[in-house]
Amino acid sequence: MQLSPRLRRARVAAVVVGASVLAASCGGGGDVQAGGGDGDAAGAEGGAPVSTAAPIDVVPGMPPVVDPTNLYSETGPNMLADTVKDDAFRVYVPNERSGTVTVIDPTTYEVIDTYATGAIPQHVVPAWDLETLYALNNSGNSLTPIDPATGEDGKNIPIEDPYNLYFTPDGQHAIIVQEALERLMFVDPHTFEETDDVMQLECAGLNHIDFSIDGKYLVATCEFEGAAVKVDWVNRTVLDKLVLDDANVVEGGYQNLPMPQDVRVSPDGSTFYFADMISDGVHIVDAATFTEKAFLKTGRGAHGLYPSRDGKQLYVINRGANTFDVPSGPGGITIIDFATNEIVEQHPIPGGGSPDMGNFTPDGGELWLGGRYDHVVYVFDTQTKEFTHQIEVGRGPHGLTVWPQPGRYSLGHTGNMR
Repeated sequence: MQLSPRLRRARVAAVVVGASVLAASCGGGGDVQAGGGDGDAAGAEGGAPVSTAAPIDVVPGMPPVVDPTNLYSETGPNMLADTVKDDAFRVYVPNERSGTVTVIDPTTYEVIDTYATGAIPQHVVPAWDLETLYALNNSGNSLTPIDPATGEDGKNIPIEDPYNLYFTPDGQHAIIVQEALERLMFVDPHTFEETDDVMQLECAGLNHIDFSIDGKYLVATCEFEGAAVKVDWVNRTVLDKLVLDDANVVEGGYQNLPMPQDVRVSPDGSTFYFADMISDGVHIVDAATFTEKAFLKTGRGAHGLYPSRDGKQLYVINRGANTFDVPSGPGGITIIDFATNEIVEQHPIPGGGSPDMGNFTPDGGELWLGGRYDHVVYVFDTQTKEFTHQIEVGRGPHGLTVWPQPGRYSLGHTGNMR
């Protein structure tokens, strides 16, 4: 792969930022304009005081958890690391049916570029060190690197069955989620050379991951068997498997089982939330015991999960259908209060839609989402609580990312930041 000078330089900035937070407060961002920054998260001024909760014993090499009551404390509004503060402010949209990535300028809401990637690009994923973005060409068996400083794409990197991509919390490995092969492949996070370091999991439809607050284990969804697995990634062992409650499965869905999609951990690390597109809601699971505590009915085809910039709310993206390839369904956004596990707001898309994956702008003022079966991107204003724009893109826009994102490092997907 031909790399720009930015990609060739030493990949140490994210590590330096992670180490510096040992002496930093949990600071909020200043009046940073979209796409800019006042410096890294460790140097931001103001915001909440440092938590007095007991420190978290994290996996070796993982940056510290600054606030044990809110593991998202370093991803607040405009808390941009020095590594990314000069990156181009862009939205990258993988169009799985077109085999392209559409690039949008979010300040004008206009498409400024489109380039071919490979067959079925599923997600655009930021690297752990924040230096590179990767479009995952699932059927093309490759990754397309994107230089976030310029928005330009590079030469494809061969890798088998890359449905999704995550990074170990210590930054030492990339985890290729090979859905069709039902396995996780651990590879070098820079070269992506294929290895024999794989975990073969009994997990049909293996696709989304999140990590425990201490980084010592991950949980993954098994879409086609209504289950989730808990994995000690350090020792490469499966700790537990949870079959999700099927009491809320709707008739006429793709399958007569729960169908878990995205998964996210609560700010205090005590709970995992699993979006279920067949049960139309979210399973709430105790992290320690890996048992289901409750279920919240959110909306048709619950799919994506995104914590708010202040770490107080969880945005649930309801895709609008319990099956595939259904445009203009009753899609929208449900907002859950993390503290109470109660639904506090519902926001349907006027006229219907198929919102899928995406992310917030750096200031948290907008949430951008791919409209999977309507071939558009939706923009949701988090202040007015209105859908303000629909932007035409390629066919099958899936896991878009907004860049840059606040945070010290990326765990993968469309920007699961810490």
